[in-house]
Amino acid sequence: MVKFGSRQVGDGQPTFVTYEAGPTHSGLASAKRLIDIAASSGADAIKFQIFDPERSVADRSMLFEYDVLVDRATGRTETVREPLYDLLKRRSLTRGEWRELAAYSATRNLAFFATVGFDDEIDLVVEMGCQSIKIASGDVNHFPLIRKAARTGLCLQLDTGNATLGEVEAAIDVIRGEGNDNIIIHQCPSGYPAKADGINLNIIPTLKRMFPYPVAYSDHSPGWEMDIAAIALGANLVEKTITEDRTTRSVEHVMSLEPQDCRQFVSAIRELERAFGTPRRIMHTAELAKRERVRRSVYLRTAAKSGTKLSALNVEFRRPGSGIGPDIYERLGERTLRIDVPAGHQLSWADLA
Repeated sequence: MVKFGSRQVGDGQPTFVTYEAGPTHSGLASAKRLIDIAASSGADAIKFQIFDPERSVADRSMLFEYDVLVDRATGRTETVREPLYDLLKRRSLTRGEWRELAAYSATRNLAFFATVGFDDEIDLVVEMGCQSIKIASGDVNHFPLIRKAARTGLCLQLDTGNATLGEVEAAIDVIRGEGNDNIIIHQCPSGYPAKADGINLNIIPTLKRMFPYPVAYSDHSPGWEMDIAAIALGANLVEKTITEDRTTRSVEHVMSLEPQDCRQFVSAIRELERAFGTPRRIMHTAELAKRERVRRSVYLRTAAKSGTKLSALNVEFRRPGSGIGPDIYERLGERTLRIDVPAGHQLSWADLA
C-alpha cells in the first residue's frame, strides 16, 4: 500500500485510474480540454510528460515509428515515421504553462503528475505540488535521475517496459536507498500500439510476488479489454491514454480513448470491482430466493399413516426447495410420521414425530 496524495493505492483499495494526456495534447488549450474529459469521467488522476525536446533528443533526424488510424469503419491503420524531435516539439509547454495546467487540474479535483527526464523537471513538479513522479521505461537505468526523484519523498512510479527483472530490482534498490518506499511498479508494454503477444499480462502476478509494492498496468493497446484483464490479475492502478480524436495523425492517438469512451471505461472498472465480491461465500437475499425455487423437497407419491418410518415412505423429490431437502431426508430414515399424510404432500418438520 502506498500513499498517493490523499489516496491509498494497493490491494483492498479501488483501482486507481490515471488518464494519460502527455502524448496526445497539442498545447495548453488542448491539454486543458483533456483534463476536463478526465475529470468528468470519474478518473483519479491525469498524467503528462515533461520532456524538453531541445535536451531530450541529440540527433534531431532520429526517426520514431507509430501507427495512425486511417479508417474508423474498417479499423485500417497506417505506419508513420517522423523525427522524434518534431513529435516532442508539438507537445512542448513552457514552465509557466505547466504551472497553469497543474493549477487548472487542481480546480477539477484531479491529481496531476508527470513523467520527467531531467533534474530541473523534478524540481518543477515538486514546486507545482504534484503528488507523484513517473520514471519512463527508457530511464529505468538512469540512476542519477531516479535517485533525485526518490529524495523528494513523493510516490515514484516506475515504468518497466523493456527492462529485465534484475534491472527493475536495481532501480528499486536505488529508490529504497534514498529512504523512499513509496513505489508503484508499472508493467508497460512497448509499441504504439502494443501487439497482443508483447503485452505479457502474466508478469503482473510475478511483480506482485516479487515486490511489496502496488503494481500498475500502463496500456498501449486499443480498447480496454487488456485493462480489465490486468485488474483481474491484480493491477492496483491502470493508466490509459485519452484523446479528443483517435484519427489524429500523431503518436498514441490510435490506441487512446475518446471522450465518449472515458466515462464508460471508469464505469466498467467499478462494475468489475463490484463483481469481485469477497473471498468468502456470502449468499444474498436474491440468491437465497432463487436457490429455494430451483432446489428440491421431499414429496409423498402415495399416502402414509401415522407411525410409518420415513425409510418406508414412497417419495420423490420435487421443486421448490421450501421443505425438507434430499440431503437431510437421507439422515432421517428412523424418524416416523406424527400424523397421516396424503399423496402429493410436501413433507415438513411438523409432520414428524
